[in-house]
Amino acid sequence: MQYLLLIYQNEAENAARADADKAALSNEYGTFTQGIIQSGHFKGGERLHPTAMATTVRVRSGKTLTTDGPYAEAREQTAGYYLIDARDHDDACTIAARIPGARNGAIEVRPIWPHT
Repeated sequence: MQYLLLIYQNEAENAARADADKAALSNEYGTFTQGIIQSGHFKGGERLHPTAMATTVRVRSGKTLTTDGPYAEAREQTAGYYLIDARDHDDACTIAARIPGARNGAIEVRPIWPHT
């Protein structure tokens, strides 16, 4: 079954990290990613630009409305994601717990609803 692992981080805290800490975290993500590629769990994933680059789109009464920024103000923002194959929800949560961002942010584990 496929799961989307959404990575939530505090952008301000992340931006304030020392360059050496950012580099170390990037290396950890590289190691984690290579591990799930080799294990066969990896289906896709990317890092996202900060929310300042986001646009929220809504259609109301047939009109498209766009707003700069994310949908909602929050302490933590979506920083990236992994799309994985896992045996079950417990397996997906075990993989999510290994994502480096889980130590200071949060990882949301969501099953993918397959197209039928």
